[in-house]
Amino acid sequence: MGRLIKLVLGLAVLGFLGLTAYAYLADMTPPAREIRQPVVLDAG
Repeated sequence: MGRLIKLVLGLAVLGFLGLTAYAYLADMTPPAREIRQPVVLDAG
């Protein structure tokens, strides 16, 4: 039973480290694009 707990905790630590490394190293910047939208002003 102790081995199973150590295995689960070890996998959780490895998963956390992997997720942290992915968050820091992955390129998650959105592509830049220009958006133009006409605006109607009612100055009345």
